[in-house]
Amino acid sequence: MSQEKLAREIVARVGGEKNVESLVHCATRLRFVLKDDSKADKAGLEKTEGVIAVKENGGQFQVVVGNKVPEVYQAIGQISHILDDSSSKEKSSKKVKGLGGIIDVISSIFAPLLGVMAGAGILKGLLLIANNMSWLEKTDTTYIILYAAADSLFYFLPLLLAVTTARKFQGNMFVALTIAGALIYPTIIQLKTDGTPTDFFGIPVVLMNYSSTVIPIILAVIVMSKLEKFFNKLLHDSIKNFVTPLFLLVLMVPLTLLVFGPFGVYVGNGIASAMVAAFGFSPLLAGAVMGASWQLLVIFGVHWGLVPVFINNIAVYGKDGVKPAATASVFAQTGAAFGVMLRTKNKKLKTLAGSSTLTALFGITEPAIYGVTLPLKRPFIAGVIGGAVGGAIIGQAGTQAFASGAPGLLTLPIFYGPGGQGFPGLIMGIAASFIVSAVLTYIMGFKDPVDDEDTKTEANSGQTAGTASNKEDSKPSTQAISKTDQEVLSPIEGTIVDLAEVPDPAFASGAMGKGIAIEPTTGRVVAPFDGTVTVAFKKKHALAVVSDSGAEILVHVGVDTVKLDGQHFISYIEEGDRVKAGDLLLEFDIEQIKAAGYHTVTPIIVTNSADYNDVIPQASGQVSSKDLLLKIHAS
Repeated sequence: MSQEKLAREIVARVGGEKNVESLVHCATRLRFVLKDDSKADKAGLEKTEGVIAVKENGGQFQVVVGNKVPEVYQAIGQISHILDDSSSKEKSSKKVKGLGGIIDVISSIFAPLLGVMAGAGILKGLLLIANNMSWLEKTDTTYIILYAAADSLFYFLPLLLAVTTARKFQGNMFVALTIAGALIYPTIIQLKTDGTPTDFFGIPVVLMNYSSTVIPIILAVIVMSKLEKFFNKLLHDSIKNFVTPLFLLVLMVPLTLLVFGPFGVYVGNGIASAMVAAFGFSPLLAGAVMGASWQLLVIFGVHWGLVPVFINNIAVYGKDGVKPAATASVFAQTGAAFGVMLRTKNKKLKTLAGSSTLTALFGITEPAIYGVTLPLKRPFIAGVIGGAVGGAIIGQAGTQAFASGAPGLLTLPIFYGPGGQGFPGLIMGIAASFIVSAVLTYIMGFKDPVDDEDTKTEANSGQTAGTASNKEDSKPSTQAISKTDQEVLSPIEGTIVDLAEVPDPAFASGAMGKGIAIEPTTGRVVAPFDGTVTVAFKKKHALAVVSDSGAEILVHVGVDTVKLDGQHFISYIEEGDRVKAGDLLLEFDIEQIKAAGYHTVTPIIVTNSADYNDVIPQASGQVSSKDLLLKIHAS
């Protein structure tokens, strides 16, 4: 599916463009804030080709599409006005409160920066290695130029956060940028550097170093956006476009330097100190907890609460000891996906697990988690255990991160500090995470999904009906019986559906034989004639009966229901059983099957149609069980 087609499908299934309050993206997810979540078709999105998973966390409707998320995001911008400046959009009354609201704010502010932050972090890490190995000296102009490219994002971080925060809170981003620029204006920095006593109309100003800071500018822009709305309502349209920015600059720059700046710096330093203290108390235990829990935090979206902590630690201390332990969790889920690939016999799952392992090695774990380990449950648990082991090793080794970036093979350089201290521990930790998770997944096992090959048995059930059971001696040999006309009674009560409309090509194309389909209104399957049960599938979703005259009928309840593994079905038969027309063969729960996301339309196929002259439907509209359904003509 093309990115434009996928974009159109996603926009339509989230309730259309008018239902979208805002949209940002991170490494693998489109993060929508919807005006009305009930208008979104979550089940339909999950079945859409190109969509890995759909999650609702932190007030956001998250569509996981993997590495192609930037292209899909841009495609959405091209086919809609969703990415237009949010200040021009119709406002929604929807408010996300509590923890969900906090997570929504943080993720919306930081998600757009993750890509460039990872790239800059990798470059910064490579320069650290080059300097430690004496390949480049810090005085070399080559090093200075490359370091400027790597460090500028972090140095001017308040400017970037001003843009994303203004977008989130629907404020004027150019005013926000100007306020952020004032915080790192050279003259202000010089006042701080020289220790010059500073006041604003006699009010003492406690100057801080705002380069690379996070909290001060976010607080300032949030307040600015509220004041902007107030002034725009108060002032006449003829003057508000230039008077409102004037008022905001005059008020917010001093207010930020006097209040928000020092408060934000103190709060950030306090959080950083608390995290450092936790790792100082027991680095092994703290590392284990972080390694075990990081992917759990990612699933619920609350990991965003720690992203500012990582960045602030680097700003305050020049390094961060929390992020390395989280890296263990990434490689643990990678190992679990690899273990699934080694153990599964399902070809589709093996392919998915293999590709997910590859992308997870580079820090993109959503395909591995949502597509492989979490649905299978035990592999995810194995990943949590492996993450704890690796996190403990990394924590005990005292590994530090010296730049920001999503954990993965490419970002390993950000953990290489002066002299490489702690880096060997990181390598040991991620290796242990991967190996422990892979081995545990292989040993613990999981419920292997039915392979597509298994469904071929259904397609060939007519041909194998006389040999599918060990009770062959109790069944008539269909090949030995001379074919005669046969009437087939309806095995199910419901609404007649043309076979071509069944959402399964194997049935709709007639490749499995001629017949008809029924959308059931009651969950009962009865014998269509006197005969013998030749196939009773272990998954209970389908059965085959051969008449005494040799007609072979397959009743397949629903589409892809083999994947339910027998859930919501009750079988009353075994292969070889003799049955009379109207005997109860099978019961199923229509509502539960639909709730699980499967169609219940039931094909009724004459699987040996080729042995007959014609198969003619005899019913239309509503049909009751035991009504005449088909006539099979031998000549």
